[in-house]
Amino acid sequence: MILMVLDVNDLSVSLTHDPEQQLLRGVSLSIAHGETLAVVGASGSGKTTLANAVLGLLPSTLTVSSGGIELDGQNLSAATETQWRQLRGSALGLVPQDPLSNLDPLYRTGRQVEEVITLHQRISSHEARERSLAALENAGLNEPAELAERYPHQLSGGQRQRVLIAIGTANAPKLLIADEPTSALDVTVQRRILDRLHTIQNETGTAILLITHDLRLAAERAHRVVVLHDGVVVETGESSTVLNHPTQAYTKALVAAVTDVPVTQVPVAEVTAASAVESAAPALLDVRDLTYTYPRASAPALREVSLSIAPGKTLALVGESGSGKTTVTRAVLQLLHGPMSGEVLIDGTNIQNTSRTDRARYRRDVRAVFQDPGASLNPTRSVAASLLEPLRSLGIETSGRPDEVVAEALAAVGLSPEHTDRIPRELSGGQKQRVAIARALITNPKLVICDEPISALDVLVQRQVLDLLAQLQADLGVSYLFITHDLAVARRIAHETAVMRQGRVVDSGSTERVFTEPRSDYTRELLSAIPAFSAA
Repeated sequence: MILMVLDVNDLSVSLTHDPEQQLLRGVSLSIAHGETLAVVGASGSGKTTLANAVLGLLPSTLTVSSGGIELDGQNLSAATETQWRQLRGSALGLVPQDPLSNLDPLYRTGRQVEEVITLHQRISSHEARERSLAALENAGLNEPAELAERYPHQLSGGQRQRVLIAIGTANAPKLLIADEPTSALDVTVQRRILDRLHTIQNETGTAILLITHDLRLAAERAHRVVVLHDGVVVETGESSTVLNHPTQAYTKALVAAVTDVPVTQVPVAEVTAASAVESAAPALLDVRDLTYTYPRASAPALREVSLSIAPGKTLALVGESGSGKTTVTRAVLQLLHGPMSGEVLIDGTNIQNTSRTDRARYRRDVRAVFQDPGASLNPTRSVAASLLEPLRSLGIETSGRPDEVVAEALAAVGLSPEHTDRIPRELSGGQKQRVAIARALITNPKLVICDEPISALDVLVQRQVLDLLAQLQADLGVSYLFITHDLAVARRIAHETAVMRQGRVVDSGSTERVFTEPRSDYTRELLSAIPAFSAA
């Protein structure tokens, strides 16, 4: 008989004040030593509730109404809070999704890794320091001694996520719960991180419960898959079987959202012909030889970057964390301070030499949709107030009444008037991102900068948002600068793709050419690192 590291038996979780309202219903799963089990499903399916139950971190509003959880043979149903604290960080490791809300902004990163080590091991401060640096290095961070002295706000998003991975694996736990552990990372770093987790698994026998909306990741990295829908396990089995030969309608929909993707938006011959025509036409956005160094930085963040976007087209900007993607967007949005060489032109006008009136017009013409709609929407404002704010701040007059303008903006992104008076916490992740898109489009812009707009969304909602963006482009003729670390997304949505590394554009051209005939070793490395997924 194989002793399971984790054994969840007929687990149900309900609202404390209303036991009839169940978030999980009869969930059963198990994970053996050295095994990876992926739990997949849409937002609201119960994945995070399951992880919190296993960690003993359910909020007071939720309770385990039936069933049980065993960790390495130990029944946790009656565990005290003191016992849970002894388990968390030692036998139970966690790599959460959002580093900003899980790292203390007041403490250096090295100290935060040391803390989890000293809480569970009686060792000297010097040895704790050495082990924390080793954990940071094992998580894929170069120069760990230097990074250990930085605060979270001084790290990139990918670096912060890797600090969380170091914290989660520092004590070689029996079970590591990885809740979307690489959602903010580019494919090359993602592969290094997952390879390292696999190495830890081989060395220590750590079992991994992988919570993810990335079915490619689940297919490549998990031994088995559990599919959750509305708090119920609808399908489970070997990952290759479940994802290549799904039997349930919901699983089939998840797989179709990943695999039923056009290689390009139009045939290759048409892309080539269109590119030839567009190269002679004036670009909407034209970035020329842009070079920029952040204050007090030792090296340029951008080095002679040049790229362009034609009217009504999409350029995907891809590359690893720290490659310069975000700096390019800040330059286009006029958010950089200090000297900058090169030019950024919109419709042939250099934005660095504009009057106040021209800048106001520019803010109407160039809008942005960011990665986390929950952070970019005011939590106290209604949907209507959020949509009308840019019109009021920019002095844009409309022909209709405010309620009509809001209803039209919501209809354009597939939302109904019933969402008008809701605040962000009353919306799903996909709905919040639709509101963010509506807010960006309400000024009728020429260019929208989409900065990782779907990376925090599950696969079904990702597809809906991408389809929405494509339809809006067809209807309105808007152009997109699409920042992403997901090359599959770039291939689906973009007409042109530019690959950045260390502040330079190392490859650019039609998306089909970049994917099928890469011209740089780094592009080839990115393409080879895409998780494999093949479905029947």
